[in-house]
Amino acid sequence: MRVIDSHTEGQPTRLVLDQGPDLGSGSLAEQADRLFRDHADFCRGVLCEPRGHEAMVGALLLPPNAPDCAAGVIYFNPAGPLGMCGHATIGTAVSLAHCGRLSPGVHRFDTPVGPVEVSLETNNRVSVENVEAFRHRPDVVVEVPGWGPVRGDVAWGGNWFFLTKECQIPLVSEQIAPLTRFSTALKEALEQAGITGEGGALIDHIELTGPSPSAHADGRNFVLCPGGAYDRSPCGTGSSAKLACLAANGLLAPGERWVQESIIGSTYTLSYRPGPAGGVVTTITGSAFVTAEGILHFEPSDPYRTGIIPEERH
Repeated sequence: MRVIDSHTEGQPTRLVLDQGPDLGSGSLAEQADRLFRDHADFCRGVLCEPRGHEAMVGALLLPPNAPDCAAGVIYFNPAGPLGMCGHATIGTAVSLAHCGRLSPGVHRFDTPVGPVEVSLETNNRVSVENVEAFRHRPDVVVEVPGWGPVRGDVAWGGNWFFLTKECQIPLVSEQIAPLTRFSTALKEALEQAGITGEGGALIDHIELTGPSPSAHADGRNFVLCPGGAYDRSPCGTGSSAKLACLAANGLLAPGERWVQESIIGSTYTLSYRPGPAGGVVTTITGSAFVTAEGILHFEPSDPYRTGIIPEERH
């Protein structure tokens, strides 16, 4: 199985170029559902130890369903498929350029939540026009055991997020462990309280927001991803959800620049235009770098060929 590894603003992507499982026909959303339902061992084997680690995100390259798209991509992490993934889209574009499959210019990628526009500006710099983001519910209060009431917004940016600025833990890299514990408790409290996205969708991302300690960014975030790993990048879909909330509150105008900083200090530059359904269509600009390319082997006699999932490590 041929793969190209990259990182986008610190967050890793593993692009699977070939030898993925047969997902049948239908939309990319239907194929994404089959990927983890029927091929969970493939997902974990590609991403988890000993070949990867829990923060790695996979991008499975497929033929697009939309005829105007250069590629179809299904994103997944060890916990399951993702709707969209901003950092992995940037990483996929840079990886495809690296192997001569994508030239500089504007292209479209087909994803499970719809096509996105990808502008390959240089070999490493990419802008992505995301699917439309929107705020679903403002000022939702949930009681988090051990922490008390927490207020935040439920928003969609390609995945479902609960965004809150009500975290007393400083948003600095030295506090990643307690930030992870708080975010995990918050996610579990949302599930217990029955607080969901549109149509009962699971809120599987937690985004803690606050001011940046540096002068070059407008805000900093900590994002907990499905499975319990934190996002090293500023999270493209989470940043889109953030802009949807800012726009809904009248705090950011169309076309106005917003620099979002991650918990490790990397940044995306963003702006938005009004979306056709009343939300916002964000453009996310960031950089990715190829870190490795190789062939994964899955020996039948290897007891860990399907990966060591995080909860099994101890």
